[in-house]
Amino acid sequence: MPALQLSGQPVKRGTMAHEHIVYMMLVDTAAHARNEAAIRKFAPQLEALAVRDDHKPYLAIAHRAWGIALRLSGDYQDAENRLKQALLIFEDLESSWQIGRTQFELGELALARTDGAAAHSYFMLAQTRFEELGAKPDIARTAAILESLK
Repeated sequence: MPALQLSGQPVKRGTMAHEHIVYMMLVDTAAHARNEAAIRKFAPQLEALAVRDDHKPYLAIAHRAWGIALRLSGDYQDAENRLKQALLIFEDLESSWQIGRTQFELGELALARTDGAAAHSYFMLAQTRFEELGAKPDIARTAAILESLK
């Protein structure tokens, strides 16, 4: 990947990133696509960079992606731990859209565990966040799942 060959320096929030942003996009795209192999390939690099440079948003994105990969592999307890770590960071950062996205993933985890009540609760929390933000694609996706739970 040519972008990863660019020179850079340790990154703090709000500064220019090179490999940080590349790995974040790779991990977030893989998570959205539910591509467990790609998450497992790229999340370790994102997590290591985020820890090294104390980049909380990217660390939370890595945690959420790991949560998705672990859910896909059936490791529900570790998935929950990772998703809740992500949620705590996003709440601390007051990042409403990311909070909603993480609540959505907790809903997906609850569905995988066949816990319809918990799933409904998480999806409702996510839907509230998305509606407050006017995040139409997320509103539609969450509404479709909520409808299927009726």
